[in-house]
Amino acid sequence: MPEESLMMSQATKDILRRVRKMVPPMLEKFHKGQMGRIAVIGGSEDYTGAPYFSAMASARLGADMSHVICEPQAAAVIKTYSPNLMVHPLMRQTSHATTSEPSSSIANSIIDMLPRLHVLVIGPGLGRDKLMQDTCAKVIEAARKQNMPFVLDADGLNLAQTQPELVQGYRECILTPNVVEFGRLCKSKGIDVSSTEVGKQAAMLSEAFGGVTIIQKGAKDYISNGDKTFVSDVEGGLKRSGGQGDTLTGSLATFLGWRKAYLDKLWDHEGDLDSLELLALAAFGGSALTRECSRLAFKKNGRSLQASDLTDEVHSAFLNLFDEPTPRL
Repeated sequence: MPEESLMMSQATKDILRRVRKMVPPMLEKFHKGQMGRIAVIGGSEDYTGAPYFSAMASARLGADMSHVICEPQAAAVIKTYSPNLMVHPLMRQTSHATTSEPSSSIANSIIDMLPRLHVLVIGPGLGRDKLMQDTCAKVIEAARKQNMPFVLDADGLNLAQTQPELVQGYRECILTPNVVEFGRLCKSKGIDVSSTEVGKQAAMLSEAFGGVTIIQKGAKDYISNGDKTFVSDVEGGLKRSGGQGDTLTGSLATFLGWRKAYLDKLWDHEGDLDSLELLALAAFGGSALTRECSRLAFKKNGRSLQASDLTDEVHSAFLNLFDEPTPRL
């Protein structure tokens, strides 16, 4: 780990060393798609930046293929942001749908893509439109049947709040609430954490959802699956601009893609990380990387920092935290 005197606890350094074990080396034998096929589902007429930031963070971190599945009006815009992303205009807002396009029909076109993907991110730029939300609910149901990991953020968290059965007890799900979203999720579960110390709140919410992974974002990130809680205390920046959470979701998706590659043993490794620990480590890795992106971007940009500045720092943050793993045949 290159030393710029990164500010973090010894516990965080120890966990990051374990996260590094799941980072694939760069080997000639790998072929396109093995190191992660990620899809971000969101992007409405009014919100085009969030899915782009999420998908680009995933790509910049190292996913082989990053897709955005969004509303047609959003697709036309997102395609102008970068030619590196694959953009699919498959979602529909109520105002743009025809009577012959029920949510089940729209969802089926997305569900048909699932066998080509490894990880889903649901929520960036999604909005609260009922047809968009209903479509995602059906995609989540299908993803669960295929045991596919997914991350819910932003308006995707509204689905966990209003339809908790969609994620209840599903270990392959990660929820990434900020302080306001965390409060809403707690309220939806009828739990009061106001008298509970911060370090135990994420565990309470995780337990209420049956063991889904919670990343409670804040001055420190608390990551819990109900049984074990990690504290991610890598120093971050001091600017709280919108869109920084999208770097987190995209980073999480890539780490989850690498988790699959690790479990499939696509390279020689010690094999001492099981599926459940890898899930926690992926969550921790995404959190730490995003916080380091924020620190680097704030160091350069100060008060003018914007979400796109974090995207530019993904690779530098990765090198600062993990360096490049030594190739192993």
